[in-house]
Amino acid sequence: MFLINVEGAVHRGEKWLVIERSHKEEHAAGMLSFVGGTVDHEGASADILERTLRRELLEEVGITVQEKMTYVRNTSFVLADGREVVDIVFLCEWKGGEPFPKSPDEVEAVHWMTTDEVLGHPKTESYFHDNIREADRLRKKTMI
Repeated sequence: MFLINVEGAVHRGEKWLVIERSHKEEHAAGMLSFVGGTVDHEGASADILERTLRRELLEEVGITVQEKMTYVRNTSFVLADGREVVDIVFLCEWKGGEPFPKSPDEVEAVHWMTTDEVLGHPKTESYFHDNIREADRLRKKTMI
């Protein structure tokens, strides 16, 4: 059985909300990523992915996003302990709150960065490059 993880490609103008993951995290510790988290078991439920992402954004960095979220892409990976994860990324527009590392066990620091800044940063993995490129493509497409 897969774990389901959701991530928010949150933008404010030309910049993306990027976190430096806590060094305590088991996956990608110290690396840059979007904010996200694992979907909880709820039984029968509607909009569980979007609600999970809103909860994670508020719990981890203290922000809210606009109502509309746009699907970006999905991938899968395997954790060091062998658990398999499906990761789903949504494009979100920032609505309110100034982000800060509200959950220090999960977030070391928060940054607003351009796509090029993320792509050139040494603490990024190739999958994050793919996520931000696709999110940026969709952001530009929806602005037209």
